[in-house]
Amino acid sequence: MSKNNLMPSFLTGTLILTISGIVVKVIGSLNWIILSRVLGGEGIGLYQMGFPIYLLALSVSSAGIPVAISIITAEKLAKNDYIGAKKVFHTSLYFLFLTGLVFSLALVFGAKALVSWGLIRDARAYYSIIALAPAVFFVTFLSSFRGYLQGWQTMTPTAVSEICEQLLRVITMIAMANALLPYGLEYAAAGASLGAGVGAVGGLLVLMFFYKRMQKEMALKLNQQTTLTISDSALTIIKRLLRLALPVSMSSLMLPLVANMDLLIVPARLEVAGFSVSQATELFGYLTGMAVPLVNLSTILTASLAISLVPSIAKLAALKAKEAISKQVNTAFNVAALITIPCSVGLFVLAEPISSLIYNAPLATPTIQVMSFGIFILGVHQVSTGILQGLGHTSIPMFNMILAALLKVLLNYQLTALPFLGIKGAALATVVDIAFAAILNLFFIYKYTGFSPNLWQLGKLSFASLCMGLVVYATIYWQITTSANLNLFLAILFAIPVYTFLTLLLGAVDRDSLQKLPVIGPRLTMIFQRFI
Repeated sequence: MSKNNLMPSFLTGTLILTISGIVVKVIGSLNWIILSRVLGGEGIGLYQMGFPIYLLALSVSSAGIPVAISIITAEKLAKNDYIGAKKVFHTSLYFLFLTGLVFSLALVFGAKALVSWGLIRDARAYYSIIALAPAVFFVTFLSSFRGYLQGWQTMTPTAVSEICEQLLRVITMIAMANALLPYGLEYAAAGASLGAGVGAVGGLLVLMFFYKRMQKEMALKLNQQTTLTISDSALTIIKRLLRLALPVSMSSLMLPLVANMDLLIVPARLEVAGFSVSQATELFGYLTGMAVPLVNLSTILTASLAISLVPSIAKLAALKAKEAISKQVNTAFNVAALITIPCSVGLFVLAEPISSLIYNAPLATPTIQVMSFGIFILGVHQVSTGILQGLGHTSIPMFNMILAALLKVLLNYQLTALPFLGIKGAALATVVDIAFAAILNLFFIYKYTGFSPNLWQLGKLSFASLCMGLVVYATIYWQITTSANLNLFLAILFAIPVYTFLTLLLGAVDRDSLQKLPVIGPRLTMIFQRFI
């Protein structure tokens, strides 16, 4: 097998998923603006009461399954075992049909108990929970298609299905909330909740369409298979799926668990630091409602990169192509650093204008600045998690997250109570939490692949980013125009060519990695070839 076949372009898949991620975020943001006007604060509250229960049911029923299916499928395809890959898909399809149905029905019949036990404080949220139940079945069922198609290393079906799912979800939410509002706020909130199920049905139909289109290629591969393989039993496949998926599911459950721990610890410790209850609530909002979303928005690309890496690394691992794995790991971290380091510097410098212009909350600036360091660190964590999952070690990132979460609880308790830190202490605890998990991931990646970060390369990227940051700061500070919005736009506009030029001038990106960047890579290589 040629080197080219061993090194598939996972970056194209990353670009596709990144674009879809941005589109989904934009649609979601517009949805909340419109829905908030329709339902008001009380209606949104009723909707939000049911949503955590839905996410919990979804995490238990299907989280981690797409990752597991993509790993096993990629392994089978690497060995040209197309019959085995097809059996993995069919087995997972039947299994997820049953688990989705069970958890969906459990949500329907358990909704009253959740209200009567006091877990849902407002009885009117009962209708929202019932309305969300069908979505559990459809999202669980579609995850088998999503994982299988990702195993073939085609990310377009996932991207298109996510956009269609979000569009249908938003249209249904707004339409049903408006239609049912005259009957009462609880029914309007339930109408909005129906959007999740309708969106999931749309996403499922899109994935089934792509699966149907690929069947001709799949059938051709099946007919060409000459090597006889011992087919795994359905029970063996399910056991392997669960062994790979459960740690990923546990990692997904860690996120809301850590968020709830923050809710319990941070406001209370802010009060110990001398802040009033209302001040503590406001500061907590700066962290969770402003700084954290900005960090998550800045890491859409690395989150997409992690998804693309899983089947790509799994395929190479199945072929025992150690050299190809090392190259792919190196490329992934180079791309992650290339994007996240300037984003960290940029958010640090632009924290004040962003907090003022977007949130109308200039006092959030220090919190956003502390959290800006988390962009690079979270990017490393996401990519390293994808690599370890691709290697089949899905439990390692989970245990690393648990250890990091324990450290975060301790730091939150100590640092947030310090008057000179306050909410910045909680932000710092979050950054350290992610950094600790990322470092542990890197240790295991070094153990299994021999990869270690190129500090000289990171130094060059950091220097280019700092120079870019100075240009951005000067643009804002000198107030080139009288419009603050226009100055912010110009600062970002100037930053991109400055950073691009410096990275190429310093040789912070090698030609091979640059050429692999989808769409822009070959063009940049041609334009700046003499500087590389």
